[in-house]
Formats: sequence, structure tokens, C-alpha cells
Amino acid sequence: MSALAATLRQSWVITLRDLKHWQREPWGIVFGILFAIMMLLVFGYLFGGAIQMPGGGDYLHYLLPGVLALTMMFGIDGTMAVVTEDTKRGVTARFRSLPISSLAVPAGRAVADLANSALQLAVLMVGGLLIGWRVDASLGSALTAVGLLLWLRLAMLWLGIFLGLTLRMEGALTMVQVLVWPLGFTSNLFVPAETMPDWLGFLASWNPVSATAAACRDLFGNPTGITEGVLADHAMLLALAWPAVLMAIFVPLSTRAFRRLG
Repeated sequence: MSALAATLRQSWVITLRDLKHWQREPWGIVFGILFAIMMLLVFGYLFGGAIQMPGGGDYLHYLLPGVLALTMMFGIDGTMAVVTEDTKRGVTARFRSLPISSLAVPAGRAVADLANSALQLAVLMVGGLLIGWRVDASLGSALTAVGLLLWLRLAMLWLGIFLGLTLRMEGALTMVQVLVWPLGFTSNLFVPAETMPDWLGFLASWNPVSATAAACRDLFGNPTGITEGVLADHAMLLALAWPAVLMAIFVPLSTRAFRRLG
């Protein structure tokens, strides 16, 4: 058996183990979905009537892809918490004592969390359709948007795995959560970047999450809130490039951190 085939087989075994863990304790997934629905309802119905879209369009249709992108971004802290807990309980140490690839355990965790994320994404999209969101595009275009959302999630999962393997001090999870929130809100997830002050709009336009949200809005046939700027012409390219760059950095770093875990 080749090294690649062995790594894939080992990763799949770890994936099944992690999926069974989620089956026994599904509350993290449930609360994640409920939180996203709460954000959708608050911004969609409480603030939506006061927000005007550049270029026109319904705010709810603008908001839903942003909430989907936000939910994908929040994969950081959930994955980090599970990886940290496995490390503290000695589970990771037992895996390291086995003759398996250093990539297998982090990859298995990433695949398992991505599967759960796909389920979470499907539930949120159905919920959005029930409250009035519409997809005004072809099935292929909509599936491409879903692929971009999961592509972003995969990058966030590898970042969470790396942080879980390296930041094991007390309060590390809270620190990461505090950093994640500004990243989400300094973006175009809830309001168009063109309505912000110039400097903040520039930062929001180059936010990795903004690229995914903008590309998904276009693919879903929803209002983008964009009439000019880098995302007007290059949202799809950036939505593909940002996660690829993040994974190019954090996949090898996560493998190295697992190998050197003390």
C-alpha cells in the first residue's frame, strides 16, 4: 500500500471516530444552527427595514448568504475546542503513539467537521427558504455557491485544528472567539462595504469572508450590494484563492504541530 493510500485510509478511520463522537454529543451542532438562525432573524427582521441596498434589492436576500458565510467562518472555535479537549484528555497522545501518518488525525478531524458543516448548511438554507429567501439562479450555480461555502469552511477548520494543537493555555478559546467576531463584522456579511467609511470599506472588501459572501450572492442570484471595487469583478477568484492560501499555510503547520505535540 502506498503512503498516500495508507494516509487516506487512516484519515477515514479517524473521520468515522469523530463522526461517532458528534452523534453522541450533537449539541454543538444544534446550538450552532440555532445561533445562526437567531442572527438571521435579528438582522433580517429587526434591522432589515432600515438598511438600503446599493443597486437595489431585498435585504433578506442579501443577508442570507452572509449568514451562511458567517456560520462557515465560525468553524474555527468549535474545531479548536474539540482538538484542545482531545489533547487534554490524552486522546491525541494515544494517536501519536500509533504508526500512522502525522496528517491522518488532523485530516480526519477536518473531514468529519466538514461533513457536519454540510448538514448545518443544508438546515440553514432550508430555514432561509421557509422565511422568504429565494435562489434566483440555476441549480448548477447554486451548487457552486454551496461548494464555495464549504471551501471556506475547510480552510477555517484547518486554522481551528492548528490553534487547538498549539494554544492550550486557559482562556485560549475565549481569546480566539474575541478575535473571530471582529473578523466577521468587519466584512460585507451584514451590510455592504460601500456604505462604510472608506478605510473600513477597504478592509471589508479584502476580508476573506467577504469574498465568499459576495461570490455566493452572485451565484444564488441575490443582491450583492456591490456597484464598484475589487469584489465587483474578482469575487469568485478571491473566494477560491483566500481559502487555498489559508490551507497552504495551516495544513503543513497543523501536521507539524501534531508531530511535535508534547
